[in-house]
Amino acid sequence: MIGGGLVTEDDRGTGSRERVLAAAASMLAEDVTARLSVRAVAARAGVSTGSLRFHFPTQRALQDAVLDRIYGQVFSDDPIHDRSLPARDRLVNCLRQVLAPAGVGEQAREAWTKAYQTYIASEPTQEVRATYLALERGGWRRVEYWLSVLADEGALPREDHARRVRFLLTVLNGLSIERALPAEDSILRSETETLYAAADCVLSARAA
Repeated sequence: MIGGGLVTEDDRGTGSRERVLAAAASMLAEDVTARLSVRAVAARAGVSTGSLRFHFPTQRALQDAVLDRIYGQVFSDDPIHDRSLPARDRLVNCLRQVLAPAGVGEQAREAWTKAYQTYIASEPTQEVRATYLALERGGWRRVEYWLSVLADEGALPREDHARRVRFLLTVLNGLSIERALPAEDSILRSETETLYAAADCVLSARAA
């Protein structure tokens, strides 16, 4: 018995693991603030909670695996590898990919309303906090990977990129909020200018 469910031989196979990942990914696709509770994901996947715990002993293990799956699908054709473009253009294209799912206007307002209600309006539960931190880790790893690729090419120093990652994630958060707010100027133009300014700031470390 694991997590209250009987684990069979079928539960130990890759099929049940894939069903769990697919179910959790679809829940996040429907609502990025969805709480990936063991019971909810197991029910969606049609497996026992014991089967889920067999493959993912902790909620963090489940959340990290799901985010790796989602980022792998969304960014399968990663523009960071397009060596026909300068490093700054590739980095900006990657950052644009992060912003794309947020939408603009009403879609962006709905997304930020959900995020506010889930993570800010009231003190988050341990489960809600874990979900948010998992999302943050996924975004962090993706940006860190882009910078590591550029460092391997000599566009950045080979060192810890933590400060640069945090800076870029803060810029992306700010831009996603701007998408939900009224604006007089073209969002595309101002957003592009900001992204290039951020990329130039990060890449200027090469000359430091």
